[in-house]
Amino acid sequence: MKRGFFFKKFIMMLLFGTAAVLLFSFIVMSLWNGILPSVIHVSAITFPQAIGILVLSKILFSGFKGGPRRGGPWGGPGGAWKEGMREKWQKMTPEEQEKFKQKMRERCGSWRRGFNEQQPAANANEGAAE
Repeated sequence: MKRGFFFKKFIMMLLFGTAAVLLFSFIVMSLWNGILPSVIHVSAITFPQAIGILVLSKILFSGFKGGPRRGGPWGGPGGAWKEGMREKWQKMTPEEQEKFKQKMRERCGSWRRGFNEQQPAANANEGAAE
C-alpha cells in the first residue's frame, strides 16, 4: 500500500513540476515578446526558446546544488562560516577588532569613501545658495 502511495505522489510531483515549468516558460515568452521587442528592438522568441532561457538562468544563477541554500538562516556552509566568524569576533579584544577593521579597509578599500567625499560638497553648495 505504501508503494502505491509513493508512486502516486511521484507522479503528482512530476505533473505539477512540468506544469510549473510550462507556466513559467509561457510567462517568460509573453513578457519577452510584450516588452523587449519594442524597448530594445530584439526579435520575438518561441516557446522552446523561453524554456531554454529558463534553463540557462537556472544554470547561471543557482546551479544544480541540492540541499539548504548557502548562507541562509537555516544553515549550510555560509551559515557555519558566519557563526565561526561571529565567535572569533567576540573573542577579540577591542584593540584586535580595530586592527582587523583597519586591515580590511586597507585590503578592500572603503566603498563609502566616494559617498562621504560628496557630502561636504553638497552641504557647501547648500550654504552658498542660502
